[in-house]
Amino acid sequence: MGKQQGGTTVGDEEQGQGLDPGALLTPREVARMFRVDPKTVSRWAIAGRISAIRTPGGHRRFRESEVRMLLEKPSERTGDQSDRSAA
Repeated sequence: MGKQQGGTTVGDEEQGQGLDPGALLTPREVARMFRVDPKTVSRWAIAGRISAIRTPGGHRRFRESEVRMLLEKPSERTGDQSDRSAA
């Protein structure tokens, strides 16, 4: 819908359209995919649940391919909650 030349539109970028597997996502973009707060994504990176790349300015970026793999696998948090309720 937006102009193809000169970059992608914001809507296209947020939905991950046209991004290659090596593309990097911001914490906000990852948070929208998981429906969590961007600070939660940063906490996951600190805890080692998702790997992050640091930009020269110190900001975190996440590999789109890794994020998509995490979205496709069953949630570990759901398993933890069901284990507690079963005990």
